[in-house]
Amino acid sequence: MANNLRKMREKLLMSKSELARKAGVSVLTIDRIEKDGKCRMETKRKILIALGLSLDEKDKIFSDDSDEN
Repeated sequence: MANNLRKMREKLLMSKSELARKAGVSVLTIDRIEKDGKCRMETKRKILIALGLSLDEKDKIFSDDSDEN
């Protein structure tokens, strides 16, 4: 399922590599998430924090059915 990660990242004028560095994940991880929307909850948390969002705002980026544990 698609998510809004790419839209939010571009809105913040942030490159994939910058987001990956801030979130502590690989660029390949960011690329994969932007394509298929799936990642673990811990990865979502890291990305939300790197984007300056609170955990309560996760629905702005990720759909509820994209959780993989």
